[in-house]
Amino acid sequence: MHLILSLALFVLVLILIITQPRGLSIGWTAAGGGALALTLGLVTWSNVFEVVGLVWDATLTFIALILISLVLDEVGLFEWAALHMTRASRGKGGRLFVLLGILGALVAMFFANDGAALILTPIVYEQAKALRLEPRSTLALIMASGFIADTTSLPLVVSNLVNILSADFFHLEFGSYAVRMVPVDVVALAASLLMLYLFYHKSLPSSVSISSLPNPATAIKDTRVFHQSWIVLGLLLVGYFLSQDLHWPVSIFAGAAALSLILISYRSPAVNIGRTIGEAPWKIVVFSVGMYVVVFALRNVGLTHLLSHVLTWLAQFGTGAAVIGTGFIAAFLSSVMNNLPTVMINALAIHDAGHLTLHHAMAYANIAGCDLGPKITPIGSLSTLLWLHVLERRGIRIGWGYYMKMGAVLTVPVLLATLLALWGWTAVLS
Repeated sequence: MHLILSLALFVLVLILIITQPRGLSIGWTAAGGGALALTLGLVTWSNVFEVVGLVWDATLTFIALILISLVLDEVGLFEWAALHMTRASRGKGGRLFVLLGILGALVAMFFANDGAALILTPIVYEQAKALRLEPRSTLALIMASGFIADTTSLPLVVSNLVNILSADFFHLEFGSYAVRMVPVDVVALAASLLMLYLFYHKSLPSSVSISSLPNPATAIKDTRVFHQSWIVLGLLLVGYFLSQDLHWPVSIFAGAAALSLILISYRSPAVNIGRTIGEAPWKIVVFSVGMYVVVFALRNVGLTHLLSHVLTWLAQFGTGAAVIGTGFIAAFLSSVMNNLPTVMINALAIHDAGHLTLHHAMAYANIAGCDLGPKITPIGSLSTLLWLHVLERRGIRIGWGYYMKMGAVLTVPVLLATLLALWGWTAVLS
């Protein structure tokens, strides 16, 4: 009976999270699911406390990063960077495509994939309008920015909520993680740009007139906050690496940076602090705890243990099979049931699997699959659903059929290249 109840509860919560009927918050849905799991005896209070211990650092870090991104967006930093990249293209359509892709990767690296997709995409859209690009060219740039935001969110622990959750669960330190994943992310970026160019090259203009674009300096809304923010970001990066030696949670440094930026911009006419704090995804805290409790119900009835058997079987064939197999399992599950529950389920399964020497390799492969796999379908990640909503508000409607066609064609080869790079780099580091 507990098996049926756990499965039914998980499916119900997942459906409500994806469809969000009548604007139902994902936080309330996950919290309700967690409370119901506790009431039905599918989880215990000790499970709840364990979940809180697993997710608090990840969720607070994520909120801090979004707050930082929102402040910097209001100051004009991202628009300033995009204008510089556009001018650096020197009017060449292909070069503009590549440079904006690189910018998206850099934003995802330091400000998480959500920041890259939700903040940079509208800026790219506005610049495409200013350049008077054809609709198909605008679509190519927008789709590329959304795709790159996720496929290049591997390099740092803070580049994706998936990464933070996994790093906390498997105790992956910031510096060690970066050494492992930055080279892999370079391959992911190169493969993404190649596949995107092959898919969209006929839609790109051979040349664009950049003379109508404003000077990048005009994008800066508050010079004082703009310059001081670079100091804060520099100190934040140093803090990230210090976290490994100090054994402090990453959220301490991200939270300090967010608080510093809020205090710096408190009296700035360019930044509405109240609105910025209100727009932060506070519901992700409740969502993470509630969703993880629902996933723990699956673990308690033995379903994640079944997956651990599959991973143990893969590990018998060596590191390559373990990395590629785990990555594609994570990608498939992410595409059909969202990447956040997937990374939680797989983390528990990897923990319960044999071959302890391959646990970290499989953990990194799980991250890669859960970062890239969501691009196959629109429901793969919450950020994609929100990204599609943001575009629809600007009059750009991307159908699920078109998205899935693009997602399947682009994601599978990029994921394969990324996992092969991870396997090869793992062998080098070993």
